[in-house]
Amino acid sequence: MRPLLRHRLAKPLVFGLSLLPFCWLLYGAIFDQLGANPAEALVRATGDWTLRFLCLVLTVTPLRVISNTPALASFRRMLGLFVYFYVAMHLLSYSWFDMGFDVTEIGRDIAKRPFILVGFSAFVLLTALASTSFNRAIKTLGAKRWQRLHRLVYIVAGLALLHFFWMRAGKNDFAEVLVYALILGSLLGWRLVNFISKTRR
Repeated sequence: MRPLLRHRLAKPLVFGLSLLPFCWLLYGAIFDQLGANPAEALVRATGDWTLRFLCLVLTVTPLRVISNTPALASFRRMLGLFVYFYVAMHLLSYSWFDMGFDVTEIGRDIAKRPFILVGFSAFVLLTALASTSFNRAIKTLGAKRWQRLHRLVYIVAGLALLHFFWMRAGKNDFAEVLVYALILGSLLGWRLVNFISKTRR
């Protein structure tokens, strides 16, 4: 496994696989394969993939530590940027198909509907993380301040889950919400246990 993760084609492969959902959605939009309401399908699918990639990013560290595979860390930045890519597509789909790029109406919708406000807050935090995900930002901020800033991903996870919960509450459909809650709860719980064990040493 370790030689495969260090192979020069490993990152291009992960990049290609991460782009597949977008390519499928683009194909579906062009060839009318997204069902009776393609606009809603795009908004929902891009939101779903944002959550999935967020789970993947948060899985990297526990998997790296448990499997003693340091090479996994080299994929975290790329996966994190894909979280931002899909959340940007989610916001773009909402702004385009639901609001017609009417900035005034978008602002009113954010202020009026709590689940939109929560989702937009997660986007703002992810923008801060994506814009400081490069080596120059680490040098500028300093390693400790950079690490503190990027712990905002845990708040993003909570906001994303709350946004998803409110989205599904309208249809009283919580099965998928529970799955994501268990996954994110386990990943954040592992970090908490790991942090407590380190402080006791």
